Amino acid sequence: MSAINKEYSGVWVFVEQLEGKLATVTLELIGKAKELASSLNVQVSAVLLGDKVESIMSTLFEHGADTVYIIDDPVFHFYRAETYMKAFCYLVEKYKPEILLMGATTTGRDLAGAVATTLKTGLTADCTALDIDLEKRMLLASRPAFGGNIMATIVCKDHRPQMATVHPKVMKMPIPEKNRTGIVVKETFAIKEESLKTIVLKIVKDGLENVKLEDAKIIVSGGRGIQNEQGVKLLNELASILGGVVSGSRGAVEKDLIDHKRQVGQTGKTVSPKLYFAIGISGAIQHTVGLQGSETIIAINTDPECPMMKIATYSIVGDALTILPKLIKVFKESLSELKNLNSNIKGGVNVE
Repeated sequence: MSAINKEYSGVWVFVEQLEGKLATVTLELIGKAKELASSLNVQVSAVLLGDKVESIMSTLFEHGADTVYIIDDPVFHFYRAETYMKAFCYLVEKYKPEILLMGATTTGRDLAGAVATTLKTGLTADCTALDIDLEKRMLLASRPAFGGNIMATIVCKDHRPQMATVHPKVMKMPIPEKNRTGIVVKETFAIKEESLKTIVLKIVKDGLENVKLEDAKIIVSGGRGIQNEQGVKLLNELASILGGVVSGSRGAVEKDLIDHKRQVGQTGKTVSPKLYFAIGISGAIQHTVGLQGSETIIAINTDPECPMMKIATYSIVGDALTILPKLIKVFKESLSELKNLNSNIKGGVNVE
C-alpha cells in the first residue's frame, strides 16, 4: 500500500440539507458508502454543516453512518460555497478521508468543484456507478462519456481524497435501522459574517422547484418529437389528467420547449417513477441513464427502431401530436367512469 493510502482512511458523505430538511440523496449515498466502506474495511462518516441541525443526526445513524462530523453555527444557516468549502476542507485536512461522496445536485456540484479545487484532488462528476479496486484501494467512478456513447470508469491514482458526485435516485435507499447510534464529533470553525463576500438577504423560491421530479410517481416527458408549443400543451394536459409532472430530454430543453430544471438525464435529473411517458424521445444513453429506475415506460415515436422504443415496456409507433389527443381523450373518459363508479360504491374507494 502506498504512503498516501496509509495516511487517508474512511468514506465520507456530504449531508445536504436546507433549513433542517434533509435531501434524500444523502441517505442514498450513505447506503452506497456502506458498501464501499465494507470492501475497504473502514468506517462511514457523514459531514453535517448547518444551523440548529443536530436533530438530523439520528436519521444519518439509522441509515448507516458510523460517525457524524458536525459544525453547527448560524453562519451555515444557508448554503454558500465560501463558508461550506472552507469548513469542509478544514475537516478533510484534519481527519483525512480517502473517499468523498456528494449528490450531483445544484448544491453538491457547486461545493464538490470548490472543494476539489482547494484540496487539489480529482473529482468525477455525475457518476452512475461506484466500485472499489481492492488491490490499489482506488474508487472506480463510472459515468457516460462522449455524449453518452460510451461508459467511462475514472480513477484518481495520485491524490486523496477521491471525490465523486452522484445523481439522486441512482443509488438504492438503505433500509433504516431504528435506534442505531454512532459517534458524534462536534467541531467549530470560526467565520465572521462581516468577512464574507456574499450575504443571503432573501430566499426566493422558483415555482419550478415544487415540481420535485425525483419524487414524482408519474412523469410525462417530451423530446424533440413534441416539435412545438402545441406539443408542450398536450404534455401538460396529459400530466394534469394523470396527476403527474412534465419533464423533457436535452433535445426539448435545447429547443426551449422544456425548462432546463425539468430535464431528465445525465446532465439533468434522475427519476424513478411508477410510470414514465417518453414522447418523441429517441433514447440516447444520456437520457436513459436518468430514467432507468422507472417501473413502466410508455414510448411514443415515429421510429420503431429507436433505442427508447426497444427499452420501453409498451411502444406506440406514430406522431406524438396525433397520438397524444387520442390518449388524453381515452384517459379522460376512463377516469370519469372510475370516479362515477367510486361515488356509487357505499363507503367509497380511492381512485389514483
